[in-house]
Amino acid sequence: MQRRFADRADAGRALAGHLKHYARREDVVVLGLPRGGVPVAFEVARLLRVPLDVLVVRKLGVPWQCELAMGAIASGDALYVDHELIRDAGISRADFERVIAEEKAQLARREALFFDPKRTQIKVTDRVAILVDDGLATGASMKVAARALRARRPVKIVAALPVAPSDAAARLGSDVDELVCVTAPDVFFSVSQFYADFSETTDDDVRALLARASSPSGPASCG
Repeated sequence: MQRRFADRADAGRALAGHLKHYARREDVVVLGLPRGGVPVAFEVARLLRVPLDVLVVRKLGVPWQCELAMGAIASGDALYVDHELIRDAGISRADFERVIAEEKAQLARREALFFDPKRTQIKVTDRVAILVDDGLATGASMKVAARALRARRPVKIVAALPVAPSDAAARLGSDVDELVCVTAPDVFFSVSQFYADFSETTDDDVRALLARASSPSGPASCG
């Protein structure tokens, strides 16, 4: 049977066990993908004793099936588009432009919300950057996050996930340098099926975890 996690914190603890070789290293930083990836990333950073930050991404959902990603955007104007899906689904240019405009507005809102000017952004250049989400479905969010991160010149990008389909490495391709996954089932319908509790992570949850991480006793204290 495939692994099923109690919640995102449980998933983060399991994932940290697969990343022990990065523990207590000054050249490592963990970045969670808001919102659901942040509780997972918090546990990873806490157990590895490395700094935690966020990298904001927004999925570009198909207009009539918003959970299906036709692409994604991320901080720094990074963009990933699944042209094959758009063509097969018959999505018009006007519909695509409307969705991307809406999601850019949401991206800007979350950047303003999560990046507290009192909290120094964690340095990524010349470090190993571990990108964490609560799971991978299409791979759009992780791909665009990695592309945005590449512009900040890390020495290595690691995609770290509690669960992903068995073909996750092929989906991510060369956008990441390493893939670490706790469980990669052949039969995969959704990320939520591998969690007993997959309740929504709120903006306030993310802000609270980032505040804890930046406190003297938090993961960032070792950064």
